[in-house]
Amino acid sequence: MNSEIAKLALALSIGLLVGLERGWQERDSPEGSRTGGIRTFGISGLLGGIVATLAAASSYPAFLAYGFITFGAIFTLFKLREAWDDDDYSATSVIAALCVFGLGALAMVGDPIVAAAGGTALAATLASRDVLHAFLRRLTWVELRSALMLAVMTAVILPLLPNRDMGSFLKVNPFEVWVFTVLTATISFSGYIAVRLFGKRKGTLISAAAGALVSSTAITLMLARSCREGREERGAAGAACLAAAISILRVTGLVLVLRAEILPSLAPVALTGAMAFACMAAYYTTSAPPGTVDASAHNPFEIRSLVLFAAIYVCAVSASAVLIAYFGSSAIFLSSALSGAFDVDVAVLTALRGLDVAGVDIVTRAVLVAMGANAVGRVALAASAGSKRFTFHFGIATALAIVGASAAFAAETYF
Repeated sequence: MNSEIAKLALALSIGLLVGLERGWQERDSPEGSRTGGIRTFGISGLLGGIVATLAAASSYPAFLAYGFITFGAIFTLFKLREAWDDDDYSATSVIAALCVFGLGALAMVGDPIVAAAGGTALAATLASRDVLHAFLRRLTWVELRSALMLAVMTAVILPLLPNRDMGSFLKVNPFEVWVFTVLTATISFSGYIAVRLFGKRKGTLISAAAGALVSSTAITLMLARSCREGREERGAAGAACLAAAISILRVTGLVLVLRAEILPSLAPVALTGAMAFACMAAYYTTSAPPGTVDASAHNPFEIRSLVLFAAIYVCAVSASAVLIAYFGSSAIFLSSALSGAFDVDVAVLTALRGLDVAGVDIVTRAVLVAMGANAVGRVALAASAGSKRFTFHFGIATALAIVGASAAFAAETYF
């Protein structure tokens, strides 16, 4: 009996939570001028629980369906009259009321935890109206198409790919290649959407940090080119250092998601390098004249980018397999250095793929080699595209980060 009372209380609470949001949205309306408020939605959730209980007690499940249809018809009728008076075409309140009734029923005869989670998600979605509408106004067709492509590639194409090594020697796993490709594209696309959602931020550090979610190499190239066109070098170098720190943290997060077992040995070294870059970013920025750099990211989720990433990943995996086959597991370091200078994500994913064969220590070192090679590659890119002063400042910061990370690695290894 106590359990039934608790479930009924949950059904009522779900309705009250949703009703709180609905009532707040229409708090300035005169009393009795709206179809549903906090009391109506609360009672709707309780009604769903009562009807579900009666259906279960009478062993007549259709009673719940009839109750749901009747409730929906009555609520819709009242909402229709309100819509005529207000010239309103929104069906949100009707759908929300139906969800509250259903969640109330679920709390009684289903899983109460799922019902509570559903009610919370419903209230949060309703409360996010302004944010979601602002997001839609900012969204472009290219971005929407990219999101739909991501959904298709994840939910449709991925399950169709064979999840086994193919080939007699190179042994490339199509499912694994696609998972890593989509995962990297998702991270980049999420960073891009975050920039679009919150708008272009003023200030070198903020724009560089947002762009680093997509590609720290691209941000470094952008900053280097801007210095050649007259941008102040010290502040731009500080932004590049922050982007490098964000890149290290992003790669560390990628390792946490894919191969958490190497994180304890990787994190101290990686975080030391990130801290060194962050300290140099703070030093350069505070000592530089104020200025801004437009380092906003371009849409990363494009077919050409995906195909290029997949091709690089397959080549890196294949080269790693050949090198390891002929020279042993130590060749993974050469593979990580070569691919890491071009793209750190490809190098790290390739190194993680060999964990089962090479072991935790070797793969951890391979990931660190890839991150170090990527840092050196960014300096080389800055030297080719930017001014000498920018390259000098950024090179000093990179050298300090590598020295600090190396010291942390030596301390972890020998002490």
